Amino acid sequence: MTLDGTNTWVLREPGGNRSIVVDPGPSILSHLDAVEEASGPVAAVLLTHHHHDHSEAAREFAERMGCGVRALDPAYRLGSEGLHDGDVVSVDGLEVHVLGTPGHTADSLCFYLPGDGVVLTGDTVLGRGTTVVAHPDGQLGAYLDSLDRLHRLAAERELAAIWPGHGPVIDNALAALDYYISHRHDRLAQVEAALATLTPEQRSSDDLPRTVVEIVYSDVDPVLWGAAELSVRAQLAYLAR
Repeated sequence: MTLDGTNTWVLREPGGNRSIVVDPGPSILSHLDAVEEASGPVAAVLLTHHHHDHSEAAREFAERMGCGVRALDPAYRLGSEGLHDGDVVSVDGLEVHVLGTPGHTADSLCFYLPGDGVVLTGDTVLGRGTTVVAHPDGQLGAYLDSLDRLHRLAAERELAAIWPGHGPVIDNALAALDYYISHRHDRLAQVEAALATLTPEQRSSDDLPRTVVEIVYSDVDPVLWGAAELSVRAQLAYLAR
């Protein structure tokens, strides 16, 4: 479910002395050694969201480097500074603009780098495929709003690329966001169509999410149905509003 693993981003202004490290990832010593070698002195660790594959090593790495961990969720912070929508984290001339983009999780953030014309999206947008709306923490309505916000940013600022939390860099930000938005609406329409084929008893059953998965995701490897069911639960909650 992590594609090629979690992308840890090391950000440093040319000529700067300190780095910002985004999503140190899992607690794997060889990985953390490589991050330290690439980063040099670290001013702060930032988290895009709380999921284990992004946050597990955050405290460990920050303590090792003598810096804090900044996150939206206070439970994942080290030190007194958090992260909130509209914050700007500045280190040696580097500016990281914080965007609140809930949906994949309630605490999901993206980081816009105006100097590079890129946005780091964590799991909100992936380098390949589409992400899971991790219901009940994740909410589809919030996710659609976040995609719209990123789309506006990409259009207005002519973003050069998306740097995702998993998978390769996306060179055409606007096209990727167009696809993400259309895909979500297409899936929602498929869920509505699937519901229309079910009996009232099926629609009121506790097994409804899995039943819808078996219809809508019939062309997807059943190994992935568990993740698909999280998104279907989010879609059903959205339609029930």
